[in-house]
Amino acid sequence: MSKHLTKRSEDYSKWYNELVLKADLAESSGVRGMMVIKPYGYAIWEKMQAELDKMFKDTGHQNAYFPLLIPKSYFSKEASHVDGFAKECAVVTHYRLKNGEDGEGIIVDEKAKLEEELIIRPTSETIIWDSYRKWIQSYRDLPLLINQWANVMRWEMRTRLFLRTAEFLWQEGHTAHATKEEAMEEAKKMQGVYATFAEEFMAMPVVKGEKSENERFAGALNTFTIEALMQDGKALQAGTSHFLGQNFAKAFDVKFVNKEGKQEHVWATSWGVSTRLMGALVMTHSDDHGLVLPPKLAPIQVVIVPIYKSEKQLDTIIEKMNPLINDLKAKGISVKLDHRTTHKPGWKFAEYELKGVPLRIAIGGRDLENNTVELARRDTLTKQTESQEGLAGKIEVLLDEIQNNLLIKAKQFREDHITKVDSFEEFKEVLEKKGGFIAAHWDGTSETEEKIKNLTKATIRCIPNDAKDEEGVCVYSGAKSSKRVLFAKAY
Repeated sequence: MSKHLTKRSEDYSKWYNELVLKADLAESSGVRGMMVIKPYGYAIWEKMQAELDKMFKDTGHQNAYFPLLIPKSYFSKEASHVDGFAKECAVVTHYRLKNGEDGEGIIVDEKAKLEEELIIRPTSETIIWDSYRKWIQSYRDLPLLINQWANVMRWEMRTRLFLRTAEFLWQEGHTAHATKEEAMEEAKKMQGVYATFAEEFMAMPVVKGEKSENERFAGALNTFTIEALMQDGKALQAGTSHFLGQNFAKAFDVKFVNKEGKQEHVWATSWGVSTRLMGALVMTHSDDHGLVLPPKLAPIQVVIVPIYKSEKQLDTIIEKMNPLINDLKAKGISVKLDHRTTHKPGWKFAEYELKGVPLRIAIGGRDLENNTVELARRDTLTKQTESQEGLAGKIEVLLDEIQNNLLIKAKQFREDHITKVDSFEEFKEVLEKKGGFIAAHWDGTSETEEKIKNLTKATIRCIPNDAKDEEGVCVYSGAKSSKRVLFAKAY
């Protein structure tokens, strides 16, 4: 199975597309640019969702749900917001179909035109802030900390499974605060939540930073991001958190009476991650053999494959493994016993390798005699023989080792691919030959940023939170600069 995968070194894009399909994560649908997330892929997303949802609730947020369709007039209320999304909006204009008089099939009923067009949400700020106007009256109603799990639509022309699709799944947090300081603290806090999730669960190291003005979310005053580095040297924006100031509060007239009895507009944030994280997970760890999944997000953490010569021997193996299965489940470890008689063990080994199952247990006749099993790690492709005594505890430790090893490996790759440059010639050479993040001085102007992007296709991924003050000159303009920013080609 995995032998038919294109190698990463030959064609990284083709490798990614083949892997998503062959590992049963997702496939294209009958609608251009939209995907079907298959059960195995959705099981990973559900694990991501569960962990993130817990983290949101632990920081005081509640879930709610808002309409899919947004009146067009709502978008007109925040000018920079509508400018940012206008070219990606799908518009509903009619509400009924009918049979065509020529008998050729169903047509749109021209008499069923909507009085006002409705936009399929590309993001929900406008519809949510219309509700917040009714919910917020006093400082006692603040902070309002709401999250929504939903689908959104952005009419993308060039699509790729998980990374960029016309419809995708995500969560979007929308909060309202009494002061600028509280809102800014919230935006930075959620950036931290995303970074913690990426590193602790996805085993994916990220750089926390702020977007340049050109790269900000439409309608935001500040956009905070987590940026990850994929194995092909391209960056991927893995999550963003936005300080919206009072833009949406003023657009939708959301005011509250403060403690002094005076009316003020509230301060806002929004933040989100999407099924794009699935693409990030695939590209951060996987290899030429298939998926490599961190145990904390793997739908199946341990698979047991019996090797037997008779049904009686299979029954003995199953009987022997049942206590282990119960012990693993008691520890919260997901385990599958694959005793299908329709496929040979070698085929099963290849299947679970392709699907990235972190740990495989093989047990045959000799293992029964010796009271042992063979453990195969997906991250290192190594095997070891272990006694069946105390095996559940050993597996628990081993899964933690695998999780940690994936993070260490990804961190090392990232550190090896952050390059400081001091000239534009060096900038272009590193971008072409090595890729990764380029730490370079920038003069802070949108004009320089655009010129670099047009010449190299590299963008400023972020101004790192931990960027140190360092006098220098911009790699392109030669103007003074006070700190280095990270450039990269990106998804």
